Amino acid sequence: MVDKRFVRNLDYTLLIAVILIVCFSLVIISSATVVSSPMDFRQHQEMWNKDSLKYNNYNTSQPVSFSILKYAKIFFSGFVQKQILWFLAGLFVMSMVISIPYEDFRRHRKTIYVVNILLLLVVLSPLGHSAKGATRWIDLGAFKLQPSEFAKIFIIITFADFLSRREGKLKTFKDLIPCFVHVGVPMLLILKQPDLGTTLVFVAIMFGMLYVASPNTKLIGGLFLGGWTTAIGWVWLHFKIGLWVPLKEYQLDRLLVFIDPWKQWHGAGYHVVQSQIAIGSGGLEGKGIYNGSQNQLNFLPEQHTDFIFSVVGEEMGFIGVTALLILFFIILYRGIRIASEARDLNGTLLATGVLGMLTSHILINVGMVSGIMPVTGVPLPLFSYGGSNMLTNLIAIGILLNVYIRRQKIVF
Repeated sequence: MVDKRFVRNLDYTLLIAVILIVCFSLVIISSATVVSSPMDFRQHQEMWNKDSLKYNNYNTSQPVSFSILKYAKIFFSGFVQKQILWFLAGLFVMSMVISIPYEDFRRHRKTIYVVNILLLLVVLSPLGHSAKGATRWIDLGAFKLQPSEFAKIFIIITFADFLSRREGKLKTFKDLIPCFVHVGVPMLLILKQPDLGTTLVFVAIMFGMLYVASPNTKLIGGLFLGGWTTAIGWVWLHFKIGLWVPLKEYQLDRLLVFIDPWKQWHGAGYHVVQSQIAIGSGGLEGKGIYNGSQNQLNFLPEQHTDFIFSVVGEEMGFIGVTALLILFFIILYRGIRIASEARDLNGTLLATGVLGMLTSHILINVGMVSGIMPVTGVPLPLFSYGGSNMLTNLIAIGILLNVYIRRQKIVF
């Protein structure tokens, strides 16, 4: 039974924003996957036109509810049904996360860290499942588990404890070396898969939490800028003199193609170009759900996962995109408030880690599909289709709510 005191102390603004984003996503996933459903897209279009004509001519021989049932049949496609199930499962796990005092996570930090490493090693073993040139999943039969998604939660929990135990001591570069090792081990295993997008998210989580935990913020900022400068210089030297880089050629192409995707519109820049066409053609109000040509004719790549923001831009236009970004802003704003109001450093770091994860996902994904950032395959949190992604983000929201509820000690 849920304690009423927890219910009263929930951040309902955050919860409502999350639910609205998920409901919004179900509509877009339905549109993005309609051509993958049992009926062909042309059949859908013919059905819409036929039923719409009957309705407009006030043909009472067929109840209007029949049209509604057909709309429902298309909306609740296999993808949407699975996403709803993942959402419900995520809510259950989120409620479990909320019910455990976040201080208790610290007791199991070593176990969590070891489990994280073991899962990532299993992915790289013969048990790992490969698709599209990457090995990122463990095939469990009924579904495929992506450990790199949950690794972000695991590292937030363990790194928050790691930094809390060193409060006030992270003043020099030498003091930071153990921090880099703690995050670096799982990060390198993820890079090996290869999963560059999640690796970049790890960097954002690590530096965000370090910035809050370390009294020497200038050092952290300098290391962050220095790291990016070194990475850019390394890639430049690779093309200039052939210097080795730990990336595959297709990853390098994706990293650089955003500079001028139209130059390689038929090759590496194809995905970005199609995405830009989709977003640009949406205009103010969009073309309408199920009416986006780039989406429905499959010009958009991975339109229900990585490029789902492009579907919003094409079919719901500037208004739809703005509405979605406002909902994300509400979540991030509430996250900042929760981090600032936490009753201890551990709570602040947990909230900061979640903020770093969500912010980096949103910025990278929106930037990627808009053509202003490299294509790295990062899903839009709570919006892109995928079970591991949905569970991970709802667990993260659960951590935020956990910290918020316990910002003041509840006496039982």
